[in-house]
Amino acid sequence: MVALIGRLAPHEGYTRSLLDGVRFMRANRPLGLTPVLYEPSIVIVCQGHKRGYLADRVFHYDAQHYLVLSVPLPFSTETDASETHPLLAVSVSLDMTAVADLVMELSPNETPVSAAPEGIVSTPLDATLADVTLRLLRALSSPLEAKVLAPGIVRELCFRVLVGEQGGAIRAALASRGNFGRISRALRRIHHDYAYPLDVATLAREAGLSIPTFHAHFKAIARTSPIQYIKSIRLHQARLLIIRDQTTAAAAAARVGYESASQFNREFKRLFGRSPGQEAREMKAAFSLSPAIRLEGIAANH
Repeated sequence: MVALIGRLAPHEGYTRSLLDGVRFMRANRPLGLTPVLYEPSIVIVCQGHKRGYLADRVFHYDAQHYLVLSVPLPFSTETDASETHPLLAVSVSLDMTAVADLVMELSPNETPVSAAPEGIVSTPLDATLADVTLRLLRALSSPLEAKVLAPGIVRELCFRVLVGEQGGAIRAALASRGNFGRISRALRRIHHDYAYPLDVATLAREAGLSIPTFHAHFKAIARTSPIQYIKSIRLHQARLLIIRDQTTAAAAAARVGYESASQFNREFKRLFGRSPGQEAREMKAAFSLSPAIRLEGIAANH
């Protein structure tokens, strides 16, 4: 796996594969604490070590553990890597519609149910899932096999995760009933409608919960309050606009739903440690040094 992904991901950052929804991740140096935004996905590390931090929880994903996110979540990561031992990983986006179809084909006793399903989990990588990952990397090394075989292998990968130790978390995120399902729908709503006015009362009403109950269940899953989650999503999306599209800070603030540019600048610096202007200059310098580079804080939004 390491040899294959090393060839498929020759540059630092994220590299798109021949199949939509599958990307390769490479880091040739350690990366300190970095705010990121991950969409629902499966992340399998073939070499190196990453740590994810969400409130008081730490999630390890390395050659022995893979990461599953069943809902979109902003959190922070650290990466252990070097030139001689780079971090190499594959990220598979979860198409929740396709996963829902797959769940429908399984009987209830074929998918485990977690007592307390969570939006992010780290799970031991078993030999079966490692074999599926290896076959996926081989298929993505060939344009023909990527077109013909890779979609079926991704489906198998999702199946293996669904029937694995943490499959219940993904099923719960798809469920139309239950508090986890209600909160996961609210998270997806925020993720897609962050630029529009959003308030806790409306989100709670749409979830069919009282405001205190909604707030409690939301924080249990996202490890932050609804207001802080909305703010984080908007700031991540604004950062993407500033860096990728070279949008001005004021224009980015307005496009993601901020009414006050000064408030946006304060909150941006609080989250990312730099002002929007400083962030744009730092990233411009990084891109000029290495056009292929795609830092995790940018790419993780896709």
